[in-house]
Amino acid sequence: MEIAVDTESREFWDGVAAGELRIQRCEACGHAVFYPRALCPSCHCDRLVWIVASGRGEVYSYTVAHRAFGEFATEAPFTVALVDLDEGVRMLTRIVGGTVAIGDRVELEFATAAGNQLPCFRPVA
Repeated sequence: MEIAVDTESREFWDGVAAGELRIQRCEACGHAVFYPRALCPSCHCDRLVWIVASGRGEVYSYTVAHRAFGEFATEAPFTVALVDLDEGVRMLTRIVGGTVAIGDRVELEFATAAGNQLPCFRPVA
């Protein structure tokens, strides 16, 4: 799978390549922003700066995919989750290295899926 990188997401993907989870923060209102975009969704200011996220968060919701298609077909079953990062944004991601429940603490771990390095999360022991 080839990831489509555009001008708004380039810094995020450069961070992934460097082993960092980069998100945006609005200089006007301080709102944390994920996914990458040109304007703050809170105040519509265009002064977004990139920061490195802590890589820690909490599982908001999750599901286990028992069937998958295309390049992901051989990876099932796998867990897909919505993780609330400590910085205040919610991220769709994959859980690796264990099972989770809603409210569990997780931390960043980069993993390969469908041939790409992706930010995933694993349960905190």
